[in-house]
Amino acid sequence: MSGGGRSALAALGSIASQTRRELIHARLREAISSGDLAPGTHLAEVELSDALGVSRGTLREALRQLQQEGLLTSDSRGRLSVRVVTEREVEEIFAVRHALESLALESLCTRQDRGVAAGHLRQALEVLRGSEGDVLAQLDADLAFHERLCALSENRTLLHSWRSVSGLTRAAITAAGPQTALHNMAYERHAPIVGFVEAGDAAGGRDFLRTHMGEAAARIERRMRERAVAG
Repeated sequence: MSGGGRSALAALGSIASQTRRELIHARLREAISSGDLAPGTHLAEVELSDALGVSRGTLREALRQLQQEGLLTSDSRGRLSVRVVTEREVEEIFAVRHALESLALESLCTRQDRGVAAGHLRQALEVLRGSEGDVLAQLDADLAFHERLCALSENRTLLHSWRSVSGLTRAAITAAGPQTALHNMAYERHAPIVGFVEAGDAAGGRDFLRTHMGEAAARIERRMRERAVAG
């Protein structure tokens, strides 16, 4: 492990031993989302537990959850590292999200109470607008908005499938850097989705989501290529 990796782990700061696993999980996810723990960083269990001031057993639970979310990967020896997302994976992630979210939107558009659903989405949209300028808060609000769209469909299998790729989405957005992330997560890019639900326009919403996801993926991939050339 490089000296830079050790410094990043030590900089996370201590967590009191009595705090819950969720707090450890949140601290590590924030460090990954902000880039403080860069893609490829090896997470040495002993050092990480010392840096956070928690038991290795509790730490393992948090790491297991991050791995299930797709933010961490393990090698053949079981060593965990922050996931490195490829351009192909970015395309796959956003293609799957388009399929899932289009299905959710179409379901909402057929309902008589779609105005109620639109109201819930508008609330999530306002949280997104209020978070603008804070990359981590905006990332959480962006994902929460899209998750709400899927949850409102009341299709539990759909929602479970969306959640299974949400960690990968977070990793992909993080890989592109904050400026690309802020552009992709802008309020203006999401507001039309609510309008399509309210109007019951499933076809228009599906086409909009295809463009929405495609543009987001293209920006991330372009920035990843630029970083590769510069680095």
